[in-house]
Amino acid sequence: MNGLRRKAAAGALAILLGACTTAMPSAPGPTSAASPVDGVIVAIDASGLSDVRGFTLRLVDGSTIAFRLGQLENPTQFPPGHLKEHQATSVAVRVYFTVGPEGPVVYRLEDAPSASPAAT
Repeated sequence: MNGLRRKAAAGALAILLGACTTAMPSAPGPTSAASPVDGVIVAIDASGLSDVRGFTLRLVDGSTIAFRLGQLENPTQFPPGHLKEHQATSVAVRVYFTVGPEGPVVYRLEDAPSASPAAT
């Protein structure tokens, strides 16, 4: 009977600890990053060059952010289909976004500034 109580107590403790860890606040996710962010395109949600719905960006720290494409303020300077070229070449992009109920929504895309060599 004593062994049965120990097993029951251990099971109750495991459930209690599991409930405590899920109730604790989680660390801020990648969407807590401030706009704009620079990174490399790792995935694109599109059915063609003219129908890009979203993309995933990998930041310098290795974290990723999944973006939805909103109404761009500069679609002629940076057409959404140009993201495919950036994905293929791993050239970084700069993404301006707002965070809405469904997550981060892009309103402007640019080529990320390249790092300049250190002055000698």
